[in-house]
Amino acid sequence: MRTRTRLDAATVESLLAAAVAAPSIHNTQPWRFRPDPDRRLLEVHSAPERTLPLTDPTHRAQYLSVGAALFNIRLAAVHLGMRPEVRLLPDPHRPGLLATVRPAGPLDEDDRPSDQGLLDAVARRHTSRFPFTGRPVPEPVVAEMATAAHAAGARLHVPDIAGTRRLLRLTAAAEARNQTCPDRIAESRAWITAPGADTPYGIPATALGPPDAAARMPMRDFTGALPGLRLPALWFERHVQSALLWTPQDRREDWLRAGQALQYVLLTATAHGLRTSLLHQAMEWPDLRAAAALPRPKRCHPHMLIRFGYGPDGAGTPRAPGHAGGDRTR
Repeated sequence: MRTRTRLDAATVESLLAAAVAAPSIHNTQPWRFRPDPDRRLLEVHSAPERTLPLTDPTHRAQYLSVGAALFNIRLAAVHLGMRPEVRLLPDPHRPGLLATVRPAGPLDEDDRPSDQGLLDAVARRHTSRFPFTGRPVPEPVVAEMATAAHAAGARLHVPDIAGTRRLLRLTAAAEARNQTCPDRIAESRAWITAPGADTPYGIPATALGPPDAAARMPMRDFTGALPGLRLPALWFERHVQSALLWTPQDRREDWLRAGQALQYVLLTATAHGLRTSLLHQAMEWPDLRAAAALPRPKRCHPHMLIRFGYGPDGAGTPRAPGHAGGDRTR
């Protein structure tokens, strides 16, 4: 493991290669990075031109996306032998500056990562919009995912069968609302790209998944009234394994922590050979998001419903480079 205490070009390249592999809503990649070699830190900014005004009017999903990228930066810094010093929302006069990361070091022996597979999982993690097998995930793996969320400042609730059905009903209700709102349909469809399109943003049509033949799984329909893009329906797993990511408070810094926790959970799942997909629709409607909250504790602010299990890998989606360099696909 290499050790660096300077924010040189090679270090920045390694950090940003990991950062841009993070998931983001509709693959908008709503982040921007600015290295500051003099202060030996990396600034993480929002990208206001890549927001979703209807789907994400409060920018909460954007913060989740940036938080996921921030976690990847932290993970890459640790694997370079550095101790990442992170500040969230460090300057109230610069609201677009969401975080700074100062790679310090060297790491103490106790600080070195115990799971060397997480960084490898950054490149292997893809959203899978296809049916899973329904094979139960071992309890120790699910517990490790919950521990990862807690370590990053969030919580992961794994519901029973009745609880999962309740959350899927709320997701289905949100999906139905989305499909009756022409402006929301147009906003989502604007981020679907044709195969071979020369853009590093959005979701290629080849990465879309099929609908559920039994209509139990409310996967997001990006196609709207364009049935030519829709794949034939398939039978999804009967017993869905899901987890609700939430935080006790609902401030901007909590959204960034939730995004880091989300990525930690997804990478943990990937390292164990699981596939994941993200069901965010209910979080896009205030009343349905409130209904998704757990009755106890009283302060529960949900951010994402994660579907997980064993099944086919998802297709990669393009990535814009974090700075000068070639495009990456993850």
